[in-house]
Amino acid sequence: MLNHEITSIASGKKSGKRIGRGSGSGMGKTCGRGHKGAGSRAGSGGMLGYEGGQMPLFRRLPKRGFNNYNFARRYEVVNISQLDRFDDGSTIDVQRLFKAGLVASTECKVKVLGDGDLTKKLDVSVHKFSKSAQNKIQNCGGTAKVVA
Repeated sequence: MLNHEITSIASGKKSGKRIGRGSGSGMGKTCGRGHKGAGSRAGSGGMLGYEGGQMPLFRRLPKRGFNNYNFARRYEVVNISQLDRFDDGSTIDVQRLFKAGLVASTECKVKVLGDGDLTKKLDVSVHKFSKSAQNKIQNCGGTAKVVA
């Protein structure tokens, strides 16, 4: 058998169950839902993780260790190469980065990383800098100011 001779059924494109199309189909009348009861009604999906009164798996397993998700500080990342688009001698803050489309919002915290090269003198005021980014900004004659 060659690749082009494989039928669509063999390649995993099985058609869905046709329910409610008469008693001869085997899926007519009650359409596989049985008689009466919650399972026969529309919208009877059930609660996520519910196991019929049995203690759910999530509650049976032990919860161990510390999770930092709620306490982690998240920063929007901007690279030095992206700052090179601004004019020479300009002042850059979170508001300006947002207008340029480099960060998602004005409320987010921003960290400047040292990837790429900077050829212009810029005064950058953001929440955090990497060491290499700070050095590159200062080597071009600019200033890297940390905002609280």
